[in-house]
Amino acid sequence: MNLHYMIGIMTVDDHQLIREGIATIINNQADMRQVSQASNGPEAIRQYRDHRPDITLMDLRMPGLSGIDAMMAIRSEFPDARIIILTTFDGDVEVHRALRAGACGYLLKSTPPSELVEAIRQVHAGNKRVQPELATQVAEHMGEDGLSAREIEVLEQVVAGHRNREIGKRLFISEETVKVHLKHIMEKLGAKDRTHAAAIANRRGIVRFDSDVSGKAPKSKGASGS
Repeated sequence: MNLHYMIGIMTVDDHQLIREGIATIINNQADMRQVSQASNGPEAIRQYRDHRPDITLMDLRMPGLSGIDAMMAIRSEFPDARIIILTTFDGDVEVHRALRAGACGYLLKSTPPSELVEAIRQVHAGNKRVQPELATQVAEHMGEDGLSAREIEVLEQVVAGHRNREIGKRLFISEETVKVHLKHIMEKLGAKDRTHAAAIANRRGIVRFDSDVSGKAPKSKGASGS
């Protein structure tokens, strides 16, 4: 087959074993070829400029620049870039955030190789591809009253193990205001207590246990991982 008509793939993942495994799968397909690999977000942006892949498989959480941030940077320069998030994280908020940022697909790393390559073909043909179980999770929470930015900040501090007084100091709000935010958080998430709320938020991808909460304004995305 003429290489001109083969689907060029770039893989972005901070684990070499994952990148090499995907390359083996891709290069065994008659209509695909691996054109580039990157181990982090900034490298992915540079590699995209150099190789202009048809499809990019992007890890969600990497040290430094997250997969979503790297994808947004690429798409700001190349609006037609087709990027599939390939990750271990299955929270509905993670999926929704990625699709809203412009991802054409969202797959888990447990996806069988046959389904991965078929998803690549579907996205290359102009379709979107989200694993059915993930799409179901997103649909289940559609229309719910989401947490505000301040509520997420408070919840991130809870996840980090801080008590109400310390949270107030870090966010420059009163302890009573922290309690009000926690009440609203638990109501919105259907949680019975603060620990339950933190577990729900981590599972859904609202807040991650590896979030950076060292400063007064914790990050809600961009942490390292897969």
